[in-house]
Amino acid sequence: MKTKIISLDNKSVGEIELADDVFGVPVRVDLLHRMVNYQLAKRRSGNHKTKIISEISGTTKKPYKQKGTGSARQGSLRSPQFRGGAVIFGPVVRSHAHDLTKKVRKLALKVALSSKAADGKLIVLDTAKAATPRTKELVARFKVLGWDSVLVIDGQVDNNFALASRNLPKVDVLPQIGANVYDILRRDTLVLTKDAVEALEARLK
Repeated sequence: MKTKIISLDNKSVGEIELADDVFGVPVRVDLLHRMVNYQLAKRRSGNHKTKIISEISGTTKKPYKQKGTGSARQGSLRSPQFRGGAVIFGPVVRSHAHDLTKKVRKLALKVALSSKAADGKLIVLDTAKAATPRTKELVARFKVLGWDSVLVIDGQVDNNFALASRNLPKVDVLPQIGANVYDILRRDTLVLTKDAVEALEARLK
């Protein structure tokens, strides 16, 4: 699959052949769904916590005798039925992460790249470099290119380009090793540099 290479000045500077087994895979929504769930579950901190009865501060004395009061028997004022007592079956600190095989994760990344290519939202850039770390200059270039919500993936991220784009709320810049399904899908346009295309093809073939 051939596609043209453009520069940040919106000029065509050649063509590149994209590998069909990386950028031409049939789109499978079920795989994308599983991969996004996997990524978001792994990101959860899981630090929610309620106190069980052994963690509640308070007396360990039996509130009143077992029999003869006419009230229900009680063994502790730290029980859940009392104000300030424990919480039964509440959340505890845990990891929400679950497993997903390496083959599925690899295929999901191929599907995400292929879905952008199929939608015409994949753009190949010659280089993603900025002379200065000024956001204003980058915004002007993006306006000419018609980019609003965009993910830029480079082989090695240029420091000036990263600093210039850092202030833009809908622009993400990643090195190719950090390319992932969630970030690809959450931005409208996917921009890959030539270096990123070569590295991704070598990694995913």
